[in-house]
Amino acid sequence: MDSITHIVLGACVGEVLMDRKVGKKAILWGALAQSIPDIDFINGAWMPLTKELIAHRGITHSFFFAIFIAFFLSLVASKWHKIEAISTSKWFSFFIIEIIIHLFLDALNNYGIGWFEPFSSKRFAFNVLYVADPLFTIVPFVIFFMLIILRMDHAHRLKFARIGIFIPTIYLCFAFGNKYKVEKKIRPFITQKTNYFTAPTVLNNFYWTAVIEDSTGFNIGYQSIFGNKDFHFKHFDQNKSFIDSVHDHQEVMDLKMFSQGFYTLEKWGDTLVFNDLRFGQINGWENPHSKFAFHYFLSHPKDNELIVQRGRFAGLNYNSGKVLLSKMFDLK
Repeated sequence: MDSITHIVLGACVGEVLMDRKVGKKAILWGALAQSIPDIDFINGAWMPLTKELIAHRGITHSFFFAIFIAFFLSLVASKWHKIEAISTSKWFSFFIIEIIIHLFLDALNNYGIGWFEPFSSKRFAFNVLYVADPLFTIVPFVIFFMLIILRMDHAHRLKFARIGIFIPTIYLCFAFGNKYKVEKKIRPFITQKTNYFTAPTVLNNFYWTAVIEDSTGFNIGYQSIFGNKDFHFKHFDQNKSFIDSVHDHQEVMDLKMFSQGFYTLEKWGDTLVFNDLRFGQINGWENPHSKFAFHYFLSHPKDNELIVQRGRFAGLNYNSGKVLLSKMFDLK
């Protein structure tokens, strides 16, 4: 999930879990604990971009790291709050719960997370929530600021914090229900051996995409959870032959590993482009021929700054938002 979600939800969980003797510092500890796995952003300072893509949500998002860092933080916090006499074991329980929540939420979107690193490089991605979903975040976001402003002796402070956890939990159940509906709709198009995934589109959980592999490439379609129509797919050739001469280059091998096999290749003029399909198309609901959000320039690697972020919201405007809203609710 995005950093804001981790911070505000971590604060609400901190308020609920920690002893009131800690005061408002509990929400700050909670926000910190839920943010700490994302410390791996510093990899970009020295790693090549393709290695950084693989390393992100790797070891710092593993259960191994969660136990280690929770133990370390519990020692720091217990000494810092020696006057409050809160046990190290309670601090450890607090931090491990916060960090595990982070690991669980990050597994719900499409990037992939290495829960069992360094012992296994397998990535988990359940594609249930978009990486930033306003409806998931809005309630804990508002309550985060309420917890900062309200006095510690406010009668409903704890109740507000619980609401900040309960509402996203209900929304998450709604998202899992949507995932089930979409998976059910695409069953006629897949077999046991078919490589495919379904995922929500940008900033919502009402309009979903499905990507299904075939012998020459991938079929990509969109569907509202409220619609009764069948998916209508557009085919995209994978064009594997475009990289025959460079298939063993480290950069290409990294990208193929990162994409988990969901990739196509294109030529934009004299530029060879690698598309990771997991991040969706730019305005694919409006234009089925639109470019993919994650596109890596193999011919001009220096032009690949902010590769994951650059395409997510590109082209979003009033008209594209209006079209998306209409399709979300299956409006005519």
